[in-house]
Amino acid sequence: MENGADFEGTWGAIEAEFEGERAPAEFTSHAEVELRAGNYFVRYGGVTADQGTYFVDEQGLTLVGMKGPNAGKTIPCLHKFAGGDLVVCYGLSGRRPARFHTGPGSQTYLATYRRRA
Repeated sequence: MENGADFEGTWGAIEAEFEGERAPAEFTSHAEVELRAGNYFVRYGGVTADQGTYFVDEQGLTLVGMKGPNAGKTIPCLHKFAGGDLVVCYGLSGRRPARFHTGPGSQTYLATYRRRA
């Protein structure tokens, strides 16, 4: 299992989809996630849109929103490292996804990130 240090850094989105719909390249090219010292920041075009804390345990990656649209929410995730990329499937319903997949009504967001810094 990875530890939190494996996630540390700024990750730029290279592809994403929500409920089976692929996000346009114009969106992903401006989206990034910074994971640092147990805190996360989601930015779009350099502006922080969402932030909170994260932890990694035997079940996987979990985000806890503090500010922004996910404030007060716990978001359990599946994650894996694929080469140098980080792939995360977010369980927006509050349940950890069973697989790396989105579809209509699934309340899952799947994103692949590449480390920027």
